[in-house]
Amino acid sequence: MQPLRSGWRSAAMTLAFCFASLSGPAQAALFGGDDEARRAILDLRQRLEQSQNATRALIEQNAQSQNQTQNLAIAQLRSALLDLQGQIDRLKSELAQSLGAQERLARDLTELQLRQKDVLSAVDDRLRRFEPVLATIDGREVMVDPAEKADHDKAMALFRQADFAAAENALASFVLRHGASAYVPSALFWLGNAQYANKAYKESMANFQKLLSMAPNHPRAAESMLAISNIQIELKDMMAARKTLEDLIAAYPQADTVSTARERLSRLR
Repeated sequence: MQPLRSGWRSAAMTLAFCFASLSGPAQAALFGGDDEARRAILDLRQRLEQSQNATRALIEQNAQSQNQTQNLAIAQLRSALLDLQGQIDRLKSELAQSLGAQERLARDLTELQLRQKDVLSAVDDRLRRFEPVLATIDGREVMVDPAEKADHDKAMALFRQADFAAAENALASFVLRHGASAYVPSALFWLGNAQYANKAYKESMANFQKLLSMAPNHPRAAESMLAISNIQIELKDMMAARKTLEDLIAAYPQADTVSTARERLSRLR
């Protein structure tokens, strides 16, 4: 609005200059006397003031319009900035959520891999438990189930500790659970000995006889027959004891127990 203000000022100054440049007579002639001139001047001044007032009003109105425009522009800019900040905040939140989801996914994947490793390790352990292992039974090397070996070793540990009652229970349980095991003949032999120690003579004899029936060529066969003769002596069945000793000498002439069998046989005659 500066050009408009300057234009009004220029026009007013030009009019005032023209008025001032008139001589007294010219003014009198122009206005026809002092009164008329005075009225003309007053009228001119009034018009000039009105023009200046109008100019000032126009300037103020224009300034207000500019202020309103600026305020509106500032408000719009602020609104745009707020919207932009809101978008930035939402993007930050979404990014944080995405990163959080990725971290959770990474943790879940790590935990899954660890669980998978544990499961595979457990499976391997179980498979190893079922894999046959090499064992030496009465001088012979055979492949046996790990569980069978563990149960047999526990039972024999009780026997070596002279806990014959516990050993009898453990060996009898072993024979029931592992009836097809290569350990069974040996388990029957030691079960018979544990029962003999517990004075369960009939049960002891039955297990020695079962061993002879199952494995007549077992390394403990001759010892089993000698043990049977001992039980028969304990039961006061001397005839049966002599018969058992004679059968032992005939069946296993090379056994270490033959000399003991002959000595006992000579005492029974």
